[in-house]
Amino acid sequence: MPQRSISERIERLVTASVGMTAAALAESDGHTDLTLPQWRALVLLGQHGEMRISDLAGLMDASQPSASRLVRRIERRGLVVSGRDDRDRRATLVRLTPGGELALTSVMDARRRRIAAALRGRRTALPADLATGLDAIVEALEGYA
Repeated sequence: MPQRSISERIERLVTASVGMTAAALAESDGHTDLTLPQWRALVLLGQHGEMRISDLAGLMDASQPSASRLVRRIERRGLVVSGRDDRDRRATLVRLTPGGELALTSVMDARRRRIAAALRGRRTALPADLATGLDAIVEALEGYA
């Protein structure tokens, strides 16, 4: 069997992570119909706090109209609230609601449980330097979070 490159291994990790997230979304009460882009918006708002929709669009690598539509959909579900920026009336700010924070926590907890269960099922110990390597990969990929 040919040796896999680091980028191929990371690709497998990312693919498995998306699958793990989709499973956690399905497992979490009331959040089964969140799409991955909607989930990503919640994560970004959880990480960065209130922000302009244009900034959210930039972080998501999406157009502002696309991000605005996404925000309207999750706002109708009570997960975010949006309103005009008092400092710049042309801009719209968006932030998580308590329901959005609960959804974020619920899905992350479900994902953590799935990850822990998968790691408990391993037959061999993880390498001692794995955490350092994972930190380096995360640092390299964080610009896409």
